[in-house]
Amino acid sequence: MKFATKVLHAGIEPDPTTGAIMTPIFQTSTYVQEAPGNHKGYEYARTQNPTRNVLQNNLAALENGKYGLCFSSGMAATDAIMKLLNPGDEVVSTNDLYGGTYRIFTKVFERYGIKFNFVPMHVPGTIEKKCTAQTKLLWLETPTNPMMNIIDIAAAVAAAKSMSALVCVDNTFASPYLQNPLDLGADLVLHSVTKYISGHSDVVMGAIITNDAGLNERLQFLQNACGGVPGPQDCFLVLRGIKTLHLRMQRHCENGQHLIDFLASHPKVDKIYYPGLPAHPNHVIAKQQMRGFGGMISFTLKGNKMEDALKVLSGTKLFALAESLGGVESLIGHPASMTHASIPKEEREKNGLLDSLIRLSVGVEDAGDLIDDLEKAIG
Repeated sequence: MKFATKVLHAGIEPDPTTGAIMTPIFQTSTYVQEAPGNHKGYEYARTQNPTRNVLQNNLAALENGKYGLCFSSGMAATDAIMKLLNPGDEVVSTNDLYGGTYRIFTKVFERYGIKFNFVPMHVPGTIEKKCTAQTKLLWLETPTNPMMNIIDIAAAVAAAKSMSALVCVDNTFASPYLQNPLDLGADLVLHSVTKYISGHSDVVMGAIITNDAGLNERLQFLQNACGGVPGPQDCFLVLRGIKTLHLRMQRHCENGQHLIDFLASHPKVDKIYYPGLPAHPNHVIAKQQMRGFGGMISFTLKGNKMEDALKVLSGTKLFALAESLGGVESLIGHPASMTHASIPKEEREKNGLLDSLIRLSVGVEDAGDLIDDLEKAIG
């Protein structure tokens, strides 16, 4: 089954009781049992919900996985993965990553005896240098947020196998349409479903997909025991959003390329961070493991003055100044003060994340209108 068919049909069947072609919203907290333990597969909605089950099966199919689990947010999904570890375990993570992930690693799980090493994973050989006998997990974002670095997933998997460590790939920026880390050997794929998968800026949700039955069982236990599950209404909205994922991603990629062409020719633009550029350090790897380059772009202006960046950030009309990404509408953001403010300034700048960096989430509007909007803001 090809991707465009999967988004509509994989793991989804008409409702057996009514024939409804759309998965119903099972808005219930509990289920009636004929006798203690004698039920129709559902006992309590934190543990299982039919709407959520359909979504989980659909997401698993999109990532070419066997098992999918949904959580109340991307951070709740991250939290569940971290709870697979024990005090004394070590994590090797990319040094350019979402600020919320950095925060939960350093402010929450370090307190429980887990050690985190942040390294430039996009540079060959850096993973192996930081791994020890205590390394139990490699945490990848690719493309990374917000510097758009590309990490060789297959190479990271090879490094992890030599020490029996797990590999988790945050696939939020690429979406299952552009990249499938499980196919490259990753153990776990994480998504902020809030972003491209839902695609309409009206849901907060996270997901984990795996092919490993043992990992799935452990994560199912954590999903139920810790209770960070999404409601059925949100699951319904995501199922609806997924049906156009392939169409939206095609347009995101097309518009992203139009914006890249504009920025590359603008005299005031300095550096552009986008894996689709031939000059990108890991462009070749991006071509190998991705089927397109997406709609996320970061750039700086010549002079790297904060006031110039703020002028652009406040000067757009179609690009809305807001957190998040991946919706049908275009967004513009300032990582240093918004999505990555929880990372200390010295750490941000060490990774190239300057206060003058601007991040775009290119939507599905008319590309010409988006270019006009940015052109007026840059001046």
